[in-house]
Amino acid sequence: MVINMVKSSVVKLAGLLLLGMALTANAVSDKQKAEIEERIKPVGEVCLEGDSGCGAAVAAASGGAASPEDIYNTNCMACHATGAAGAPKMGDVADWSDRMGKGIDQVYANAIGGINGMPAMGLCMTCSDDDIKAVVDYILENSQ
Repeated sequence: MVINMVKSSVVKLAGLLLLGMALTANAVSDKQKAEIEERIKPVGEVCLEGDSGCGAAVAAASGGAASPEDIYNTNCMACHATGAAGAPKMGDVADWSDRMGKGIDQVYANAIGGINGMPAMGLCMTCSDDDIKAVVDYILENSQ
């Protein structure tokens, strides 16, 4: 009988301890909850064109075509300003005259399809073929 009372008391005590631990875990302040939510929130959001839920982000992303200079500065300059991986440098007449010997259509084709160390489209995933041709023209105009 005494053993049963001790067992019963131990079980009750263990139950109370577990209940106390559970209540303590749920006793997080609003400030602590906000901090936790801030730490675990997604890094970014996916906004699709035409989705009004993203607000200004979509408007900025679809704000019109970029100029050839903008495309060059964001996608091409790293290699074509330094000559990285054998890229012809903008402004270097000799670099471009060798390539122009094959004709402008071949230069366009190389820029669109990639050549040697240059990936297709210069990795400009939002550029059209016409955008790439305009950037080639921009580089050539600045390499005479």
